[in-house]
Amino acid sequence: MHCLELKIPPVALFLLTGLAMWLVNRLFPEFDWTLPGQNTIAGVFYAGSAFAGITAVIAFFKARTTIHPGKPEDASSLVHSGIYRITRNPMYLALLLSLIGWTFTLANPLNLLVLPIFVLYMNRFQIIPEERMLLKLFGSDFSAYQQSVRRWL
Repeated sequence: MHCLELKIPPVALFLLTGLAMWLVNRLFPEFDWTLPGQNTIAGVFYAGSAFAGITAVIAFFKARTTIHPGKPEDASSLVHSGIYRITRNPMYLALLLSLIGWTFTLANPLNLLVLPIFVLYMNRFQIIPEERMLLKLFGSDFSAYQQSVRRWL
């Protein structure tokens, strides 16, 4: 299973997950729902996604470290300020928030079953390998950071 570690870029996985959700919507239209304010709810998730993603990327640029998810060994500094005080993975959280927004946009509750697959895959094949590398690079500083800030929220 190590062969999948760091192989599928998170944005590609995000797009594949979004496509899978769209297919679920098309294959099971009988589950469509209508909620009061569902577009507003979707918009809140999209806005949260944009905020988390943009602030995370800005923090990495300020720290002059890589944002390349397939090369965690290229990290030049440990970022733990700003949004990184709340979540260790705000860029991945941004993808998840956008997928939650997509769930409300598609208006099919079956898509709620797809979201955990995205999270489980990201944890196992992206985040855990990144954390192993960051522990090698930054040792006790990263270990302390892991203890004080949650992986997602």
